[in-house]
Amino acid sequence: MLATIPAPITHPENIISTLQTAGFGVLASAGVDALMGLGENNLNLNELNDSWNHLARDAYLKDGGRYRLRRHACFVARQNELTQVAHRAHFQPVEYNALHGGMHRWFEPISTEVTTSTVWQQLLRTSANLCSAVKPAKDDTWYIEAHQFRIDTTDGIGRPTPEGAHRDGVDFVMVFLLKREGIKGGETRVFDAQGTHGERFTLTEPWSLLWMNDARVVHESTPIQPVGEYGCRDTLVLTFRRNGFLGDT
Repeated sequence: MLATIPAPITHPENIISTLQTAGFGVLASAGVDALMGLGENNLNLNELNDSWNHLARDAYLKDGGRYRLRRHACFVARQNELTQVAHRAHFQPVEYNALHGGMHRWFEPISTEVTTSTVWQQLLRTSANLCSAVKPAKDDTWYIEAHQFRIDTTDGIGRPTPEGAHRDGVDFVMVFLLKREGIKGGETRVFDAQGTHGERFTLTEPWSLLWMNDARVVHESTPIQPVGEYGCRDTLVLTFRRNGFLGDT
C-alpha cells in the first residue's frame, strides 16, 4: 500500500472561519458528529452505509467506463425545514464539466429508506444551516443535490473525477468519505481558483468531510487502482446552491 498524505484536519469550532479564509476545510468524523449534532441526538451515519451496496452503474460515462455507480436526489432546505423535490435530472453547464456538461443525466434515485431516515434529514438540514453561517442565503434557502458514489476497479482503474480539476457551479460542496477498500490512489487535490496555491492529501477516515467554497477552489481526486483483485471508494457528495438548481437558472 502506498503511503498517503494526512488530511489537514480542522477543529469543528474553527471550520466556519477556515471556510471564510482558506476556501475549504476538512473535518474528522468526530468533528462531523459534533458539528452536525448527531451524537447528542443518538444518530449514527453508519446506518446509511449499506445503501452504497445497492447503487446503479453510471451509464453516461463518455470514456466508456463501468467504474462509477451512483444514485441522486434533490432537496430544498428553507429555515431548518427540508423538502425533497420530484426526481429530476442532474445538469451541469459545459463550463463546469467539459466532459459531461450540457447533458441532462437521469440517475437512479436515492432510496426512500435513506432520504426519509432521521440521520439523513439531520445531516442535510444542519449542513444547510452551516452553509448559511459562511455565506447567508436569501430567505435562508438552499437547493441541495445529493450524490451517492461508488468508484470501483471493475475496469482495472477507477476515476473519481474523470472531468479533472473542476468547480461544480454551486456555492458549496461537501464530500464525505465513507470507505476506501482494497485500493491505492484516490488522493484529493484542492487548488486556489484564482492562484497557484494547492494542497494534496488523502481522506481515509470513514465519514470524514471535505467542505469547499466552490467559488474559491477547484478540486479533483486522482484515479484508484486495486491492491488485490478488487477495490472501491465510497463517497457522499452534497452540493448547495442559493439561486435554484443548475439548469433552472
